Amino acid sequence: MGKLMEKRRTKDAFEILYDRFVRGKPEMERMFEEETINAEIAQQIYDLRTQAGLSQRRLAEKIGTTASVICRLESADYKGHSLAMLKRIAAALHYRVDVRLVPAGNGPRTPRSGRRSAE
Repeated sequence: MGKLMEKRRTKDAFEILYDRFVRGKPEMERMFEEETINAEIAQQIYDLRTQAGLSQRRLAEKIGTTASVICRLESADYKGHSLAMLKRIAAALHYRVDVRLVPAGNGPRTPRSGRRSAE
């Protein structure tokens, strides 16, 4: 018991799963990136709408659509985000859409931060 245990960095579950099932598999990396982006967009729409104190129905009225469309857009599983619809939502919430192209292959994006983790 007199031995000091070597201090090791503990990975979180996200890193472990990413390493095991995604990293180094181009198709899985592509799918993961796409799903992460969809989830980030959905979460941002939800966050901005709720911060503005709007219901899905009220936001839908402001942009000329239905509450069910807003509900779909706020779903992480939705894959049909269009730039035109995002611009309408942004304008109604007094924001603007900012699209950026970033280098690919800089490690996984974490759903919590949207930032790429260090490898």
